[in-house]
Amino acid sequence: MPLAAHLDVRFISTDGNLEVVLEGEDVSSEIRTQEVANAASKVAAFPRVREALLRRQRAFRELPGLIADGRDMGTVVFPDAPVKIFLDASADERAHRRMRQLQEKGFDVNFERLLSEIKERDDRDRNRAVAPLVPAADALVLDSTELNIEQVIEKALQYAREKLAVA
Repeated sequence: MPLAAHLDVRFISTDGNLEVVLEGEDVSSEIRTQEVANAASKVAAFPRVREALLRRQRAFRELPGLIADGRDMGTVVFPDAPVKIFLDASADERAHRRMRQLQEKGFDVNFERLLSEIKERDDRDRNRAVAPLVPAADALVLDSTELNIEQVIEKALQYAREKLAVA
């Protein structure tokens, strides 16, 4: 059984912020780095790791529900979720957003390298045999390329309200 099945992972919400605690250590910032994103994409191709993580991910579902962020949340991890939103944006826009995010944290970032890494990750994830990157058939595909965060939230909330009112 992969190590992933035995790690102590907790999510702690304090003052509107979510901390990710792994084996007693706050790794909230570290898991959002480009290096971790690239590594996660590579590790996600291994079926035994996926299987171990899938059980762990599903165990986090508790009432009243959760918002799950990930490339296969609506297709593999929570295929029965009542509301699924596949958030997308152009690779160029995602690279610009990621660059700003990393620069705000004090990192020196090369845009072309970042864009190349994002495109490589997208290609790898779309073409992997296990849990490829595709929107769920019943998901809203929300292209945020030309939207600000407030507009994205409003569209997502509107869609969720409509879906849950019907359910």
